[in-house]
Amino acid sequence: MKNRTLIIGAGGVGRVVAHKCAMNAEIFGEITLASRTKSKCDAIASEIKDVVVKTAAVDADNTEELIELIKAVDASIVINVALPYQDLTIMDACIATGVDYLDTANYEHPDEAKFEYKEQWAKDADFKKAGIMGLLGSGFDPGVTNVFCAYAQKHYFDEIHTIDILDCNAGDHGYPFATNFNPEINLREVSAKGRYWENGEWIETEPMEIKMVWDYPEVGPKDSYLLYHEEMESLVKHIKGLKRIRFFMTFGESYLTHMKCLENVGMLGIEPVEHQGQKIVPIEFLKTLLPDPASLGPRTKGKTNIGIVAEGIKDGKKKKIYIYQVSDHEKCYKEVKSQAVSYTTGVPAMIGAKLMLEKVWYKEGVHNMEEFDPDPFMEELNTQGLPWQIKELE
Repeated sequence: MKNRTLIIGAGGVGRVVAHKCAMNAEIFGEITLASRTKSKCDAIASEIKDVVVKTAAVDADNTEELIELIKAVDASIVINVALPYQDLTIMDACIATGVDYLDTANYEHPDEAKFEYKEQWAKDADFKKAGIMGLLGSGFDPGVTNVFCAYAQKHYFDEIHTIDILDCNAGDHGYPFATNFNPEINLREVSAKGRYWENGEWIETEPMEIKMVWDYPEVGPKDSYLLYHEEMESLVKHIKGLKRIRFFMTFGESYLTHMKCLENVGMLGIEPVEHQGQKIVPIEFLKTLLPDPASLGPRTKGKTNIGIVAEGIKDGKKKKIYIYQVSDHEKCYKEVKSQAVSYTTGVPAMIGAKLMLEKVWYKEGVHNMEEFDPDPFMEELNTQGLPWQIKELE
């Protein structure tokens, strides 16, 4: 039976997923791209020349609308690249229709600057009852970084004791200040308190309190700051022998200065304030002022480097390795009309969905990436545009 793929979300990542699914149309079959704004879907569909991509309008906050669309498409899988706020409604629609589900980022409540897997994991029994699979966090981080950890565990270690996830975007878009993915999500994430896991407990830090300089291959030394990031929440459950896991991301001085100024004047607030007789949420208003991340592609130059450093024991001896992937913004734009931040999220979403449709990765219930055999995913990364490298460190 021919597969039918429904992609929900028409931002930068949605564009990449649509392009890459079309490049693998023998697996994905009929492709439909849906969003609240159908014109965005139509614009992306018009870029794809060799495969017909259908489009539709849907309110991803409305479970009934989603159910109707999934039934109309007769979807084999739903790839959710909409906002993290909408994960639960889309999951509920998949449960109601008995259709497999994949996303790239875990659930966030729109009124609380916090993200965790708890509410998505709680749907495991409903997914099993419906006889379907949900794959959570099939982006890069989370996503590929989880698979890197599983690959290291399978092939290089008897026990992994420490993991540092390292995310560097050395791209330059030419604007004084802009975010490379949804500004609201990005700024909430970056301005929140940091957290890392050590010896069985979570340790909280002030925002940007811990900094290190890391020499990223093909990029060079960059200031890297400790943040909390969602993949750590699942990795502490699944990586045996783990004693510490941290997440670091690079930021330039200009970005941090702008962000601190915006925070100081209240522009990162998520509570409504009254303005000329109307209620507005400051961070939502800020989002309207900033450049659309989907528009950054044609003007962004430079590279990204995202990877993990794992340290542990193999055959009784200490071992330390670095697995990483480098992408070039201009090359990504040339291929799919999106910059590398969207590309490195969208390609793994397509790969995860491909492995699910092929039943290479398939198990009923709700799962994280590191729960599956990493080898097929690692092979797909090399063939689908995200080649990776491994270095042994002293």
